Amino acid sequence: MNRKMVFYMFGRIGQIAALLLLLPAVVAIIYGEYKQLWAFLITAALAVAAGTLISLVCRTKNKVIYAKEGFAIVTVAWICMSVVGALPFTLSGEIPSYIDAIFETVSGFTTTGASILRDVEAMSYSMLFWRSFTHWIGGMGVLVFVMAIVSNMTDRSIHLMRAEMPGPTVGKLVPRGRDTAKILYLIYIVMTFAQILMLWVGDMNLFESVIHTFGSAGTGGFGIKADSVASYSPYSQNVIATFMLLFGINFNLYFLLIIRRPKPVFRSTELWVYLGIVAASVAIITANIYPDQQSLADSLRLAYFQASSIITTSGFSTADFNLWPSLSKSILLLLMCFGGCAGSTAGGLKISRVVILFKQILRELKRMLHPRSVSSVKFEGKPLDDQTASSVAIYFAFYAIGIMAVFLVICFEPFGFETNLTAAITTFNNVGPGFGAVGPCGGFADYSGFSKIIFSFAMLLGRLEIFPLIIALSPSTWRKNR
Repeated sequence: MNRKMVFYMFGRIGQIAALLLLLPAVVAIIYGEYKQLWAFLITAALAVAAGTLISLVCRTKNKVIYAKEGFAIVTVAWICMSVVGALPFTLSGEIPSYIDAIFETVSGFTTTGASILRDVEAMSYSMLFWRSFTHWIGGMGVLVFVMAIVSNMTDRSIHLMRAEMPGPTVGKLVPRGRDTAKILYLIYIVMTFAQILMLWVGDMNLFESVIHTFGSAGTGGFGIKADSVASYSPYSQNVIATFMLLFGINFNLYFLLIIRRPKPVFRSTELWVYLGIVAASVAIITANIYPDQQSLADSLRLAYFQASSIITTSGFSTADFNLWPSLSKSILLLLMCFGGCAGSTAGGLKISRVVILFKQILRELKRMLHPRSVSSVKFEGKPLDDQTASSVAIYFAFYAIGIMAVFLVICFEPFGFETNLTAAITTFNNVGPGFGAVGPCGGFADYSGFSKIIFSFAMLLGRLEIFPLIIALSPSTWRKNR
């Protein structure tokens, strides 16, 4: 373990966190929120002081990062950003409990969107901005952002991307990992500005457009109104729904379109399965809720928005789907688990893993019927190596165990089976709202401090896809190499 490099990166992340806090500080100045301004400035000063001290003490010529260091750096980065990012909420007094502030901040950076706020409309502009800005930062990844702007990253920094980016496999778009990070963020920024402009020409002002774009781009779902986006026009709702779907697609496909290689895009199994699941879900939900709606158009719009929001794990809502029929709620529950595409900003199991698992099941059934047959699992037109296929199966096992463990630990809470189970599922999959008391009109405020810590850990596990967090917290990882 190259400990000095890990802690050196820890220091640089502290400096980056201080830099990011200056943006909501500017918002506080614009709106004359001076109490909040001091909260951001004090936090930024502490972060830059601690970060600079640590980076100076741990400066090293050996900047090589292997898989072990990658897992440790990613885990430390996310915990550090959450601990620092929670301070302004508590220092300003807008979220007095630091545990509540940690929950809200972890939910922001992991793009979960679960909230403990009872009255979000009472929050200041600058805190609303910071709350949603954490979605935008966490959507593409804290370390991917650092890689894109830090000049002395080693070429082995691809290990950071592999530890942080979602999906069964992560590769470079171009030879250097840092250049790959720049390309990903350039695509991310262009799409972000496009959505801001499209919302701004509708019924949203600039601030509202920025906030809802941060939530859509990061597939997080923090809003500024109690009814999420239900009170906005159908135009704004459709823009948000469409961009949520776009941000749920593998960003590698956008890169292929940019370099004029459309064939792999249109032949992508994951993309067509993703769009097919959305289309089928919208059709079924529309038919199911139509009797209770004013028109078919309203039913279609509500179904399209909620299917887009849930499969991309964004968590925005235009209706209280707690009141929908059981069939529609069951479909939404499945979409919570499926998630978006690998290499996107969405959470969940990922469509690529769902497809691979389904193909593995079919292969095993074929082997039972024809024991002497030899077949391989293919994905995106290429046979998968045994290691990748095995890692998907192992991940699914850990995924199921993780959700069950979170549910069992918090089951003492007096909210009933449906609420506690969907709370575990929605936090682990980084979705946000569940059913029952944690539905779109509810929240996590009434859970105990202990459960909020468990949920925060579950959100981190889900966003980092289990293994980086487990490996980084293992004592053996931190032993010196012999």
